Amino acid sequence: MVQTPTKALTLAEFLQLPETKPASEYIDGQIIQKPMPRGKHSTIQGELVTTVNAVVKPKHIAWAFPELRCTFGGRSVVPDVAVFTWNRLPLDEEGDIANVFSTYPNWTIEILSPEQSQTKVINNILHCLNAGCQMGWLIDPGEKSVIAYPQSQQPIFLQEPDLLLPTPDFATDLRLSVGQLFSWLKPSNV
Repeated sequence: MVQTPTKALTLAEFLQLPETKPASEYIDGQIIQKPMPRGKHSTIQGELVTTVNAVVKPKHIAWAFPELRCTFGGRSVVPDVAVFTWNRLPLDEEGDIANVFSTYPNWTIEILSPEQSQTKVINNILHCLNAGCQMGWLIDPGEKSVIAYPQSQQPIFLQEPDLLLPTPDFATDLRLSVGQLFSWLKPSNV
């Protein structure tokens, strides 16, 4: 849902507003509220964060975060999953994870909701890639497909269950197939 304020807000003014549930993003001067996650979206998001973190977090390679606000390049976006390499994790003055991430993720993952505009989601993925992100995924639970967006390469459409999903260079130990990803939607498989 696009919210048009009575006067145009700057990014700084947007960041002062209270958070909404679901989250709102600031894109090209507009405030766009993301749709409320539903069952398939939430299932894939939760399993994906857990699966990615099981591979990259113990070795201090990277860390996957669900619904993390990332503000950079004149936008404030909230990818469904944002993965940051360990050396780029924003820290506060005490060395703890910062509350504010004023940078792009190294890997951005979006899970399409039925009422969500695929164009707007792809636009956010491309914004991340143009800033320096290494990989983007657009997961479509309805079509049981994934479009992978490697940085500076042609997108890759994946729908065959046996195909392994491409990952950024820092996550090559993650071996996840299209079939495994969508098997999480069946409670008997979890």
